[in-house]
Amino acid sequence: MIQAAQDAIKGKYDGIGFLHTVGAALRTKQGRIYRGINVYSIHGACAEQVALGTAMTNGEKDFECIVAVEGESGENILFPCGNCRQILSDYAPDCFVILKGKEGFFKVKAKDLLPYPYETNY
Repeated sequence: MIQAAQDAIKGKYDGIGFLHTVGAALRTKQGRIYRGINVYSIHGACAEQVALGTAMTNGEKDFECIVAVEGESGENILFPCGNCRQILSDYAPDCFVILKGKEGFFKVKAKDLLPYPYETNY
């Protein structure tokens, strides 16, 4: 998964204008992998959102694992931003997010990254 995310950003990294600095890879429960890169703008889309949107556009709805990397070669594993945490909680709550801490790699379910998600109570 990490290699797939690294492949997403390699060759597309923009270290001058910083338009594309993050790559993501999302694996479905069927084993298909969807990649995305961030699209920077005033209200740009994160790489995780692009990967998730691409998967959903292709009819996917059951997600197993996601990871985001940043850097020219994708050398750094990223924790999802607050907006991505909300979107993953909404669309893929049981999807595992690959993270890296002081003691190495670990996985956390998307819903556990956002303990108090925004919810509508109509």
